[in-house]
Amino acid sequence: MLSLQEISDRMEITDLLARYSAAIDGRAWDDLDVLFTDDALIDYSEMGGISGSLAEQKAFLASVMPSFANFQHLTATSTFDIDGDTARVRTICFNPMVVTDERQVLFCGLWYRDVLVRTPDGWRIRERHEDRGWSLDVRA
Repeated sequence: MLSLQEISDRMEITDLLARYSAAIDGRAWDDLDVLFTDDALIDYSEMGGISGSLAEQKAFLASVMPSFANFQHLTATSTFDIDGDTARVRTICFNPMVVTDERQVLFCGLWYRDVLVRTPDGWRIRERHEDRGWSLDVRA
């Protein structure tokens, strides 16, 4: 049976992951600042991105994402391994990305593999790695 602390931790982490998707889908790059630790390492390289710090990722996203008219990060089915103030979480993500004219959609399936830490301000992502699942480029 889960303790009240673990239930609370899971709910807080789930909210953090939802806020990540909202920031990305809303192109609100500065909203990512409160979701990651200052020393976070973020690796998007398996899905065609870069590996780097939060500042490097924000600059990368700001330069690349205008190529897409729209996108949605649908996350679900997380597994949690929480040990005190550290959590390892793996979350499935389905991400359709509409290329500028809406006649092309890139569908992506991936997993986020995260290490989170409890801070005085709540849970934060210290490491995020995108594990490639699949992608499908559909053109009308």
